Amino acid sequence: MSETETTPGRTPVDFWFDPLCPWAWMTSRWVLEVEKVRDIEVRWHVMSLAVLNEDRLEELPDEYREMLATKAWKPVRVVTAAWQKHGDDVLGPLYTALGTRIHNDGEGPTVEAIAAALADVGLPADLIEYADQEDFEFDAELRASHKEGIEKVGQDVGTPVIAVPGPDGEQIAFFGPVVTPAPRGEEAARLWDGTLAVASVPGFYEIKRTRTKGPDFSNL
Repeated sequence: MSETETTPGRTPVDFWFDPLCPWAWMTSRWVLEVEKVRDIEVRWHVMSLAVLNEDRLEELPDEYREMLATKAWKPVRVVTAAWQKHGDDVLGPLYTALGTRIHNDGEGPTVEAIAAALADVGLPADLIEYADQEDFEFDAELRASHKEGIEKVGQDVGTPVIAVPGPDGEQIAFFGPVVTPAPRGEEAARLWDGTLAVASVPGFYEIKRTRTKGPDFSNL
């Protein structure tokens, strides 16, 4: 079944991610836990922190700007190329393989880690050639997918973006939730139920508290 289709009786959950982002990675692991205990089905889509920030690079700290310039494009180009050449169904498994290597195993978004992730899921090794393709063959498709997700929540947030059907049939979309570590089991379900509850309230804008800990960015 295509990732753009949904099993009858299950609620489609559209999830936009950049494989570089550790926060998106944690949220993605949470939503997969929710998939085990709620009748939802995740459909994966690509977005890009590099695209999101390309018009405001001068406003960013030097370290973050350098990271976007040197590391952000490689994994998202390869993921987009795999999606375009091999279909929607590769996105979830490839994201899991990439995230495990980049974030869990501390390999970072290196060409070697990306190539190994391709091998992990049985995708052709030559997809790695897209990592450094500056005149990217599928740039338009990447930007269209990014635009579809970010326009649901606005330019002032980032990845992940989640969209679900609302009570009236219109999608409810939100950034996050930002959570670490990823809840499991019924704790994951409670967070899901609560997130949907606040996101469905007309006019709801933000709920936030001071961050006390977070994922390690040092390997990026």
